[in-house]
Formats: sequence, structure tokens, C-alpha cells
Amino acid sequence: MYGSHSGYLLYYIFTLPALLLGLYAQWKVKSAYKKWSKVRNQRNITGAQAAEHLLVYSGMQNVGMQTTRGTLSDHYDPRSKQLFLSEGVAQSPSVAALGIVAHEVGHAQQDASGYTPMKLRSAIVPAVQIGSWVGPIIFIAGLVLSMTPLTWVGLALFSCTVLFSLVTLPVELNASNRAVEMLTASGAIVGEEERQGVRSVLTAAALTYVAVAIQSILTLLYYFFLIFGRRRR
Repeated sequence: MYGSHSGYLLYYIFTLPALLLGLYAQWKVKSAYKKWSKVRNQRNITGAQAAEHLLVYSGMQNVGMQTTRGTLSDHYDPRSKQLFLSEGVAQSPSVAALGIVAHEVGHAQQDASGYTPMKLRSAIVPAVQIGSWVGPIIFIAGLVLSMTPLTWVGLALFSCTVLFSLVTLPVELNASNRAVEMLTASGAIVGEEERQGVRSVLTAAALTYVAVAIQSILTLLYYFFLIFGRRRR
């Protein structure tokens, strides 16, 4: 395997760019949300009211809605067919709240229409839950014990995490596109300023998924370099 100094250098080469991008993405999300959560939408409807409006507009009255704790903890659960809205979003009549709830309704639309990437993402969740933490452990154990087959097993398990992050990208981007279309077509947003505000919030959120995907890919490449570095010893 590479010497310790080379190993550390490789680690930083592969992880530092993704770490910096992730920090930037988090800053963008907080910045966009802070700005547009202070801008009241012209319809003066809260996030919860907007969610009800969009569900009716989309013909998905069977989807329930609940509030959940936390900041920006909003999500859609395809198993229970429920929208979970954070209290700050559900009770806020802001432009940011409109974008966030519309994005989650977009996920509900994907579920209702059988959107293939979403179905694939849901199908691999069990493998990801195991591979995300067991994979690296098995991989490192294989390196320490000089058991190449074991390292490949760990790598294969971790690869499920990479696949999940890649499949997540079209799911999230599609939900954001649906959100803007729904808000515009249903009349929930008025004017170009509100449309730009919604796009700003959703684009910042999408960047976090891009950062996660890049981080997982670079980590996988780092693991490959460790394996092939060991072979050249």
C-alpha cells in the first residue's frame, strides 16, 4: 500500500474538494432560506395551506399531512403517503415555504405516477442502510488483514451508497421542476420575483445532493486507489 504520508495526501486530495463543496452547499441553503423566508408571498398563504392547495390541484387528496420537529426537516414518506412539514415551514406565509412544500408535493406526485428513479431509490434503501456503515468497516478490515476478497466485498457494499446518491439526483431535480410548474400553473405564486425566490431555494437544496454524490464517488475512487496501491507493494 502507499506510504502513510502518501495515503494521507491521497485522502485529502479525494475528500477535501467534496468537503468544501458540501460546506458551500450548506451555506447556500441557509442563505437562500434566510433570505426568502423573510419575503411574504403575495397570496399570503402558509406552507400548510399551500400544501393543501397543491394536493387538491394534483388530485392527491389521499395524501395526508403532519407537522414534524426540526428546521428544514420537511419530507414525503411514500410508505405512509404522508407529507411531513416542519413547523417553521408549515406556519410561514413566505416564498421559501412555498418552494419547500411544493418540492415535497412533487415527491408525492412521483410516487403516485410510479416515477422510475424514485422506485429504484426506494428499492435500494435496505442495501444502502447496511452498506453505508458496514461497507467501510469490512473494507478496512480487508486491508488490515491483507484479505483482498474481503476488501472487494466492502467496496461492493459501499457502492450501494454511491448508487443511491446518483439515483437521488434525478429524483430531487425532477421534484423541484414539478414544484415550480405546480406553483405557477395553480396560481400559488405571483410574478417573476416569487418564481426566482422559489428557484433560488430549490437550486440551493439541489446543490447539497450534488455535493453528497461527488463525495461518495470520490470516496469510492479513494478506496480503489488503496486496493491497487496495496497490489503494487
